[in-house]
Amino acid sequence: MGDLAQQGLPFLSAEEILTVSRPMIVPILLLGLASFVIAWLFTFAMKRIAPKLGFVDKPGGRKIHANPKPLLGGVAIFCGFVLPMLAGLVYVQLAPPPNLATKEIGMLSMSDWRTLQTRSAPDPEISRAYWDGIRRQTPLALGFLGAMLVMHIMGIFDDRKALGPYLKLFVQLLTISLLVVCFDLRALTALGYLPSVILTILWITAITNAFNFLDNMDGLSAGIGAVCTVAFLIAALSIGQWFVAASLALLLGSLIGFLCFNFPPATIFMGDCGSLLIGLVLGVLTIRTTFLQPDQSFGAGWYAVFAPIIVLAVPLYDLIVVSIIRMSRGKSPFVGDTNHFSHRLVQRGMSRRTAVLCLYLITAATSASAILLPHVTSTWAAMLIFGQTLLILGVVMLLEQHPISSGTGEVPNQPRSREEGAK
Repeated sequence: MGDLAQQGLPFLSAEEILTVSRPMIVPILLLGLASFVIAWLFTFAMKRIAPKLGFVDKPGGRKIHANPKPLLGGVAIFCGFVLPMLAGLVYVQLAPPPNLATKEIGMLSMSDWRTLQTRSAPDPEISRAYWDGIRRQTPLALGFLGAMLVMHIMGIFDDRKALGPYLKLFVQLLTISLLVVCFDLRALTALGYLPSVILTILWITAITNAFNFLDNMDGLSAGIGAVCTVAFLIAALSIGQWFVAASLALLLGSLIGFLCFNFPPATIFMGDCGSLLIGLVLGVLTIRTTFLQPDQSFGAGWYAVFAPIIVLAVPLYDLIVVSIIRMSRGKSPFVGDTNHFSHRLVQRGMSRRTAVLCLYLITAATSASAILLPHVTSTWAAMLIFGQTLLILGVVMLLEQHPISSGTGEVPNQPRSREEGAK
C-alpha cells in the first residue's frame, strides 16, 4: 500500500512511470483475478450457508422479493480482499527480494532511480529498496485490515439484528479515528496536524456511509463501487502508485465476483457487512493516493486533489440529498425511506435494472473526467472538468425533481431497502 514516496522511494518522471508501469500491470491484474475467484467461490458458498445460520432477508414491508434471500454476501467481499493481501504480506516478510534485473523485466536502468547514485550499483539494490518499502508499510496494512475486520463484524451483527444507528456511527468514528491517529493516515497534511486528522476522519466516515446508503437496490452499491474502483485503479497506475493499485485491484476483483450473484435480480444480498467495507476501503485508499504528478507542486496542480470527490460525486450526492430530505421532514438521517435517486428513477418508469445501469453510467461519466484531472496542465482545463461534473449532477438534480407519488415517500412496487442503522 502507498505510493513511491511513502515507500521510501522518490517520485519518478512521467516517462519513467510509463516505462515501469508496463511490467507492473500484469501482476496487479493477476491479483484482481485471484480476488475475483475467491469472492465468487465464497459468494456461491454463502448462498447456502447464510440461510442455515439464520442470515436471511425475509419478504415484507417495502421489500418486493417474494422469497427469502440470503445475506452475508459481504463475507465474500471481505475474504476476496483480505486473504490475498494477507498472503502477500506474509510472502514479503518471509521471502527474499526478487531479482528485479532491468534486462529481465524491462525495469528502468540504475541511473533512472534517484536513490541509486551510480550506474554501477548492483541490481539487488533495486529489489531491496522495493522490498524494504513494502515491509515498512506492513504495520499500516495490518491496521487497515484490522479496521476492516471491526467494520465487518459490526455489519454481521447488524445483519442478524439491527443495531442502533448511533451505536454504529460511534463504532465507525472510533475505528476510523484510531486508524488515522495511530498510523498517521492523513490527507492535506499542509493544513496542520489537527485539521488534517479531522478532515481525514470525516472523509472516510462519509464515504463509508455513502456506500452504506447505496445498498438500497440490487447491484447498486457493489456496482458503483466497482466503477469508482476502476477509475481509481487507472489513476493509480497512470501516476505510478502500484501498491495502492494492487489494493484497488483486490477490491475490484472482490466486487465483480460478488456482482455475479448480486446484479438484479439478485440471489444474495451483501448486507451491512459488505457495504460498510466498500466505503471504508475506498475512503482509506483515496487518502493513501497522491494525485499530483510526480514532478508537480501543489500550487501548480492543486485541482488534482479533487479527483476523489469527482469520482465519488454520485455516492456523495445521494448521501447529502437524502440526509437533507429526511432532516427537513423532521426525521433522522439514518431512518430508511425511498427518497434515493435510484428510487426516483424507478418512479419515472424505469425498471430496477435500468435504474441501476443508469447510475453506473452516470458514475462512469464523472469518473472518466477525474482520471484525466491529475494529468491536465492548466487551471482552465481543470475548470472544464469541474464544470462537466456539475452539469452531470445538474441532470441528476432535474431527475430528483420528479414528484413523489404519495405523501409518505413510499412508492408502490419499490425494490427492497435494507436501510437500517447508519444508512
